[in-house]
Amino acid sequence: MSRVQKKGFSRLLLLTGMVIVAGAFLFTGCATVPKTLNSAVAGPQVIVNPDSVSLGAATLLGTKIVFEGSGYPPGDDVFVTLYGPKGVEPTVADGKVQADGKFTATAGLLAKVTGMLNANISGTYKKDGSYDQFVVLTKPAIPAGVYKVVATAMLSGQSSETTLIIKDPSIVDGIKNLLGEMMGKIQDKRP
Repeated sequence: MSRVQKKGFSRLLLLTGMVIVAGAFLFTGCATVPKTLNSAVAGPQVIVNPDSVSLGAATLLGTKIVFEGSGYPPGDDVFVTLYGPKGVEPTVADGKVQADGKFTATAGLLAKVTGMLNANISGTYKKDGSYDQFVVLTKPAIPAGVYKVVATAMLSGQSSETTLIIKDPSIVDGIKNLLGEMMGKIQDKRP
């Protein structure tokens, strides 16, 4: 191999390496350190993990959003509501308070689809009798911004707050949505 060929080959290897590293950052994103409950707080408190989510349909549906709290009366039920721009107030999760005053509530599929994406769930039966479910995007999702997360106990009325950052879909989210459409898991019927 000539010197020119070696130089060209090494540049190609360097460029390939840079593309791989950039792709890894692009697809994995910047992970944040999960929040934990503060044991020094005596009253009600709530945290959310992750502390930011994207409104890309495929990304949001694949993201596990978990709300945890403590300091609530045992046996009570806690409802988690997001308060955001333009009067948006979807209730996204609920959980039962355990004997130690803690609860865990995960945002479910229906809460993400109807409450955050302003979409619907539909489906068709296959010939084998199984049900093929998909998400139908019909309206714009809730606006991006910083949302106040309020966890309110149903019986006692006690509540606590934290924040959740909701981001507009990225280019990668658009690619994921396109793949979801190609696989028949997402239908985009927005005007």
